[in-house]
Amino acid sequence: MSTTQDVPVPEPALRPQGGDYRLVAPPGSELPVLITPSEAGQPLSAAFAALQPHIEKAIASVGAALLRGFAVPSVTDFQNFAAAFGHPLLNYDFGSTPRTRVSGGVYTSTEYPAHQHIPLHNEQAYTREWAMKLWFHCVRPAATGGETPIADSRAVYRQIPAAIRERFRRGLLYVRNYGDFDVPWQQVFNTDSRTEVEAYCRRTGIQWQWKTDGGLRTRQLCQGIECHPSSGEAVWFNQAHLFHISSQQTEVREMLEELLGIENVPRNVYYADGSAIADSVFEDIRCVLAQQTVTFPWRAGDVLMLDNMLVAHGRTPFTGERKVVVAMAGPHDNFSGFAGEDG
Repeated sequence: MSTTQDVPVPEPALRPQGGDYRLVAPPGSELPVLITPSEAGQPLSAAFAALQPHIEKAIASVGAALLRGFAVPSVTDFQNFAAAFGHPLLNYDFGSTPRTRVSGGVYTSTEYPAHQHIPLHNEQAYTREWAMKLWFHCVRPAATGGETPIADSRAVYRQIPAAIRERFRRGLLYVRNYGDFDVPWQQVFNTDSRTEVEAYCRRTGIQWQWKTDGGLRTRQLCQGIECHPSSGEAVWFNQAHLFHISSQQTEVREMLEELLGIENVPRNVYYADGSAIADSVFEDIRCVLAQQTVTFPWRAGDVLMLDNMLVAHGRTPFTGERKVVVAMAGPHDNFSGFAGEDG
């Protein structure tokens, strides 16, 4: 059964929703902690002061809290709720997927076509700086599907075969080619200035190369495994399974390799020493992610808060209109080094 919390607040008291509200969950999973009001429609903003310590306790231990049944009248109310935790909301810099800014620090979730599945991932784990906290708000659930599956990154780490863990511990080399087949560099870096791009790359340890056709190639050595800065727990923290060429459909992969050459495909990932990673490695990784998946149906007004290092998230295909917005806060980096970086 999933974990729920009875949160004491001034009348009316909050109470957990009975029963398991999840569609899929591995044995023993507590994701996500569910918090509901005693009376449906209690304003989330009004309950914040009483909710905050309980939410933060749930985030620190389990990694995710789902607030359901509260009134969240607008995206601005959601924005204010996320900002109330005390960290400025972050811009989506050096992104890898298309998004639209809704308001200050609030973005649409990844704007991939509805029929596509977005695999589980930790936000911006393909970089060396990322947000520690994520908030999702369901403004409008899809007619069918459109869930945001989640998974415990500690459990994923423990279940990944030891040989893969040890190889990934040394780091991963992400290679990106921006242009016609992927998000343009101007959108990724939020600027049209090459000088600003180079300054960002220099600050974050990214190697860059301007191509003769006006495109850009970047290379960055990043972590495959990280330790949580508060608990010290090891977590599976990378997006190798999204960047590797094996993530493409067979016909798309063949087309890209034939047309561009493997060195010019939009994105790929290698071991730290630059050697290729076999497709079979990612078959094992994707199998573990599938086994650790937790899925629950969205309801209008839901707010999901995650520790981005403890919990991965994704998106299932859907039909109908769907609107889920996201905010991020709490910047963290490992520019001083990560375990295994020096061998």
